Amino acid sequence: MSEHAGSQLPLAMLLVFGTAKILGEISERLGLPSIVGEILAGVLLGASVLNWVEPGQITQFSDLGVMFLLFRVGLEVKASDLFQVGRVASLVALLGVLLPFAMGYAIYIYTGSNQIEALFVGAAMVATSVGITAQVLAAKGLLNVRASRIILAAAVIDDILGLIVLAIVSSMARGTFDVLQLTTTAGLSIGFTLFVLSFGSRTMGRVLPGIDRRLRGGESQFSLAMILLFALAVFASYAGVAAIIGAFLAGVALAESVSHRVQDLAQGVTELLVPFFLAGIGLALDVNVLRDPRTLTLAAVITVAAIVSKLLGCGLGALSLGWPDARRIGAGMVPRGEVGMVVAQLGAAMGIVSKATYGVVVVMAVMTTVVAPVLLAVTFRSLAQMPADPDESPIRIE
Repeated sequence: MSEHAGSQLPLAMLLVFGTAKILGEISERLGLPSIVGEILAGVLLGASVLNWVEPGQITQFSDLGVMFLLFRVGLEVKASDLFQVGRVASLVALLGVLLPFAMGYAIYIYTGSNQIEALFVGAAMVATSVGITAQVLAAKGLLNVRASRIILAAAVIDDILGLIVLAIVSSMARGTFDVLQLTTTAGLSIGFTLFVLSFGSRTMGRVLPGIDRRLRGGESQFSLAMILLFALAVFASYAGVAAIIGAFLAGVALAESVSHRVQDLAQGVTELLVPFFLAGIGLALDVNVLRDPRTLTLAAVITVAAIVSKLLGCGLGALSLGWPDARRIGAGMVPRGEVGMVVAQLGAAMGIVSKATYGVVVVMAVMTTVVAPVLLAVTFRSLAQMPADPDESPIRIE
């Protein structure tokens, strides 16, 4: 073993965290959200430019970063607020799944690809990476406005719908279609989410104070919050939804029962870990796959389609709220982030997605993630400049 082997992890952490914060500060000074700079830090440090850090070196920190980010966001959201916007959020999620899937599938069929590969590209364009949007809105203090709540609720529904789409596509790729298994998976994921939203906050409000009084260790509330966070992340994975949705639901369950101290501690951990999540998205991009002009052109077309399809699909779903909110919600659902790359990795592992297509999907995932903060900054600008509107809360949508 090398004499300096033990320095590899802290060196990678230093490079990623330091570069992300520096480029994030530069982005802010240029009038862009800091997230853009933090993602570009990963591109700079990764195989595309300097090749100083490998994605595998920070994978665990990246996964923890997005979990804590969604947990922290959940702490500022009440379950009742999500239910109040549920009808509009459901329509936003449904149209935000159907239109991107159809566009991705149609584009790849038009290029002459086989049906299964086209289905995987469509599936990769479906799901939204809510972590990016949540980070931007949290930084601007806009999590409690109507559009933000609809985005968060729609992202949870979007994750479940995306799971169903991926299950169907994977089954078709294997040549089997198990209706019972698909129904069971969908039922578990929907049931788990609704159960936690319906009873989580009420249960924690009754149980947490009693347990907290009996514990003698320091920061006992924070310790209990962390146990719930990881427990629901595990349960969410077994139920078929993403672990980050479980983390978000844990935050929602605790939102009305934990002290501000817990929120402050969670914010500190989030500030440490989120740069690894954002830089990790950039690290996954390898521009070498784009040397072929045909692949580069296809990546550009798919990226534009991914942006337009979410803006149109999700925007149409929220049109009853008015054009300004429809634009905000459409912009908030644009980033694909790590979710799109997971689908591409599954297709590659099954031998269905070619290297060129894998590269196209990764470019789409990264570029939608970079563009989204800019779209959010533009569409939410008027709200960020206005004082809180008392009519925004509580939200009632008939």
